[in-house]
Amino acid sequence: MSQDVFKNVQILRGIPVDEFMDTMGMFAASLGYDCASCHDPNISSDRSLFAVATPAVQKARQMIVMMNTINAANFGGAQRITCFTCHRGQISPAAIPSLALQYGELTEDPSAMVMSPDRGATAGSILQKYVEALGGAQRLAVLTSYVAKGSYTGFNTGGGQVQVEVFAKAPNQRTQVVQMPDGDAVKVFDGKNGWVAEGWRPIPLVPLTGGNLTGAALDSLLMFPAALQNAFSQWQVSTTLIDDRRVRVLQGSNPGQLPVNFYFDETGLLSRVVRWNKTVVGTIPTQLDYSDYRVVSGVKLPFKVAVTWTDGQNTFDFSEIRPNVAIEATRFAKPAPFRRKQ
Repeated sequence: MSQDVFKNVQILRGIPVDEFMDTMGMFAASLGYDCASCHDPNISSDRSLFAVATPAVQKARQMIVMMNTINAANFGGAQRITCFTCHRGQISPAAIPSLALQYGELTEDPSAMVMSPDRGATAGSILQKYVEALGGAQRLAVLTSYVAKGSYTGFNTGGGQVQVEVFAKAPNQRTQVVQMPDGDAVKVFDGKNGWVAEGWRPIPLVPLTGGNLTGAALDSLLMFPAALQNAFSQWQVSTTLIDDRRVRVLQGSNPGQLPVNFYFDETGLLSRVVRWNKTVVGTIPTQLDYSDYRVVSGVKLPFKVAVTWTDGQNTFDFSEIRPNVAIEATRFAKPAPFRRKQ
């Protein structure tokens, strides 16, 4: 839990470490900040300084109490008011109307959770077109595993490229190994549980919980998308524009979970997925963009995947995907804690 790992935690106690980090991401997205914007500027060389209660940290504690009080008094405790409600990417909430906003061009956020329904198509027909665009159900059924190799660029590489390897086994196991200069960064989903062992994390091995675990399960399932239709009990259809191009949107939902948006281009291929995770200060998005589809053993697979979330951006550029290779079960076992190279 947060108070067992971090020092001087006052308000955000009693939540798992991965949710605590997502909460920091909520602050960053809402105010346009990074870690050093609130914390001691020397945290990059001394992590113990995260515990220093700077004026910004103390203000954040006050704001959380204020936000929770508003929600309790007016919305029965539901998260109707969050950091983003007022800040919207600004350090200080705006109090004066903007004429540029009032008379500017109306834009629709394609990644919004609330959608306008479109009765021009059914979820079944869109998913069927997706399967056919990939190569057909018969070819998809034959694909039971693959290993992808290529390059990785992320917030934790300083813009440089490093090597990455992804192992996938049907129906829903996935492991990625990023060869970072200070040691291998590993993320595993074994079909039920998930972990990350990465150098930038607050502890050497972080178990995935809540929406992070659900997200890891979805990412693993999408490696073998033939089972996508049965992964959700309800579907809603909509349309939107991405880069001025019309796309079909399917929103899948299950009881007790946040929905997931799937975006399909004119060819029927999946171009984007947006999923959400709930934190104690609000709900945050994660966006995955798929492109550069190439045929591998009769099945089209994306050779480029860009992941954007409130704690950073990562891009996977694969140069090789080997299908139906034998993968040892140990590849999907709980990883060892991250250990820095000597």
